[in-house]
This record gives sequence, C-alpha cells and structure tokens, in this order.
Amino acid sequence: MNRRKFVNSTAKTGLALTFLGAYACKENKKEEKIDATEEVVEKSMAEPFFKLSLAQWSINKMIRNDGVDPYTFAEKAAGWGFTGLEYVSQLYNAELEAANFSEEAMQNFVDKCNTEAKKHGLENVLIMIDRQGDLAASDEKERKEAVENHHKWVDAAAAMGCHSIRVNLNGVQEPENWVAASVDGLSQLATYAKDKNINIIVENHGGLSSNAAMLASVMTKVNMDNCGTLPDFGNFCIKRESGDYYESKCIEEYDKYKGVEELMPHAKAVSAKAYDFDENGDETKIDFARILKLVKDAGYSGYVGVEYEGENLSEEDGILATKNLLIKEGTALA
Repeated sequence: MNRRKFVNSTAKTGLALTFLGAYACKENKKEEKIDATEEVVEKSMAEPFFKLSLAQWSINKMIRNDGVDPYTFAEKAAGWGFTGLEYVSQLYNAELEAANFSEEAMQNFVDKCNTEAKKHGLENVLIMIDRQGDLAASDEKERKEAVENHHKWVDAAAAMGCHSIRVNLNGVQEPENWVAASVDGLSQLATYAKDKNINIIVENHGGLSSNAAMLASVMTKVNMDNCGTLPDFGNFCIKRESGDYYESKCIEEYDKYKGVEELMPHAKAVSAKAYDFDENGDETKIDFARILKLVKDAGYSGYVGVEYEGENLSEEDGILATKNLLIKEGTALA
C-alpha cells in the first residue's frame, strides 16, 4: 500500500471510529437518561412502609357537633384515600345506650359497619373502647365488671374482622397498685378474647398509662400473645392540674420519643396524633420523621392510624395534612 492509500485508509478508519464513538456517547447518554427516568418513576411509585387507616375520632366534631351520621365513616375514609378503619365506640353510644347495649343493638351496629366497609372496599382494623368501666380499678369486683362490659366489644370486633380492641387502663392512681390492677384486668380480658382471635391493646392515654416504661412493664407481666400496645405519638401527659385524665392543663409529660421506642416492642397498632402544621406541612409539636424511624426500626409494617386533634384546620383538612405528612416521611424511610 502506497502512502496516499495508507493515509486515505487511515482517514476513513478514523472517521468510522469517530462516528462509532459519537454513536456510543449518544447511546450512553440515552441509557443514562433512561436510568434517570426509571429512578424518578421508582421514587414516584414508592410507598410508605406501613398501611394507612383513619381513626374515627378525627371526625368526632362532625359527628357530635354537626350531626354527621357515624355510619358514613367508611364513605368519608375511602374518599380521603384510606384503606383501614379504626372505630370509636363512644361515637355510637347515643343509639347503643338507648337500647342498653342489647344483643340486637350491637348486632345492628356490626351489620351496618360491615355493610359500609364492604361497600367502600375498606378493612375494619380495630375499635377504640371508652366508658365501659375501669380495667385498672382498685376494687376487684369493679374491675371484673369492667372486664365483662368489654366482652360485647370483643365479640363485635370479631364479627367485624378487626384484629384488636383498644382499651384504657384508668383506675387506681398509685403506681405499684396500678401495675397489679392493670395486669389482672388485662389478663382477664385477653383470656376471653384469645379464642376469638382478638388482641387487647392499650394506648398511652393519660395517667399512668402514659408512663411508657410502666405500661411496657405491664405488658411483660401479662405475657400473652394477644395483649399489646397502641403507641400514640402525642398522648404522653402523665399528670394534669386537676388530677383528671384528659381535660385540664398538663403539668408533667413523658418524653414522647422515648415513650414510643419503649412501647413499640409490644405494638399491634400505631396512632399518628397530629395537632398543627407549619407552612412546609410539618407537624409543629411532633417530629414525624424521627418518630416514624422509631416505628420502622421496631420492624413494624402494619396500619398507622391518622388521628388529627388540632384546632386551626377543619377536621377534613387536618386529616389530609396528617396523611400527606405520613406518606412523605414514611416513603422516605421505605
């Protein structure tokens, strides 16, 4: 090959290589673009590490003050994008107390709730029980009566496909006596509920039940598979000015992050309490990112219930703000 042919050949080869190189660069950029697009899609499709339920207490003002039918709960929850329902017994008390909680009245409650949940494709998760007596009463007879008052709600929860009823541990105020009374009351009720596949779960809900270390010790002493906790993000007031459980000003509060961490090993449900939000949509009193990490680190992946209790937003807006914050922070941890 003479020099001219060699140069021409080399030039052609160089052009070919340049073309191939350019093509390869375009392909790499295209692949990078596809990868980036896939990453965006994956992020947009990501979901929280938990499922979302709605605590009916979030619409208690609608029901108690505005006359909203409590049986529209499933319809409203479905419209707001929830998949689970957490009922509140006292919101049905008007009709149930009028009938003295008869079997017929309780069956009517169960049937109507089941019909509405099925119609809207939602799952019944639990029932929060109030005003049925003190399970931690100091008097043994009073404690037994409280346990028996809860039996009908265990039966209702079983008929509705719920996994739990949430109970309170009101009663004796002295720590040592409260632990003993709580263990006895819970053990009796959990024994009744065991064969019905219903959990008895306790929320940190005022008084000594908001002392997470003490409540956790009660769970350890009961030592039954169907007895556990429902950690609430906000109910950690141990002592109030007037000595009541819920109304007067709180004067002593348990550390909420420490409390949730201590209760999570026994948790069978979780309640995401919220009060108010800033301009970025973050809760102003509770660090949701921090507290949800405690929930995730405990290996929990069940329902987290939205429970809005604020005053500055409407109940609907507060519910949606809480839900959106849970999705944001829960997805970031997923």
